[in-house]
Amino acid sequence: MKVAGLIFDKDGTLFDFDKTWGVITKTLIETESAHDPALRDKLAQVLGFDMKKSVFFPESIVIASTSHQVAEAILPYTIDRDLSALMDRMTAATASTPQVQVTDLKTFFDELKASGFALGIATNDAEGPARANLTAAGVTEVFDFIAGFDSGFGAKPAAGQLLGFCEQLKLKPQQCVMIGDSLHDLHAGRAAGMRCVGVLTGPASRRVLSPHADVILKSIAELPAWLDTL
Repeated sequence: MKVAGLIFDKDGTLFDFDKTWGVITKTLIETESAHDPALRDKLAQVLGFDMKKSVFFPESIVIASTSHQVAEAILPYTIDRDLSALMDRMTAATASTPQVQVTDLKTFFDELKASGFALGIATNDAEGPARANLTAAGVTEVFDFIAGFDSGFGAKPAAGQLLGFCEQLKLKPQQCVMIGDSLHDLHAGRAAGMRCVGVLTGPASRRVLSPHADVILKSIAELPAWLDTL
């Protein structure tokens, strides 16, 4: 069946994961620990983050968890232990930190839109920061659908966001492709009945992603060429 809809993960797919979230996470750890060495080390351990290299370990909870889940995990090791306040600070940091694009997103998505594809975002980030990131990249308007974990469709690896995309755009899952950098993305795609594309701009390796994807690409920049082969 001809592909009509493309739904993308955000972090690690549109934006390089380590180069973007490495900065956010290192600052978060220093701030939330109040620079206390013991708390700093514990927060880094819980987050699965290498402070020296500013990169994530493959099993990091940050890679696929919702921001609320991450906040709950680190709350016992923060100074004020106020979940709502912590979420607010995390949201502000996510929305304000420059995102490192894996390719020129404006050109990339304008060309996909011109080719007639319906476009969506399914992220385990909150919808507000996701929209802020997309607006900063100048691409919000090209998307027909944007869902965060708090948008009413649930979170990945469940298929709710992807099925919501199909329902809103009146597409069948078989007409759509899920593109992401984590197993949560690919599992959500399979659960929805979509074709799945894995990209290597997040922490997960080709070996980890390959069994769950129809194809592995270095980045979304290779997606148009792959679509042309279908």
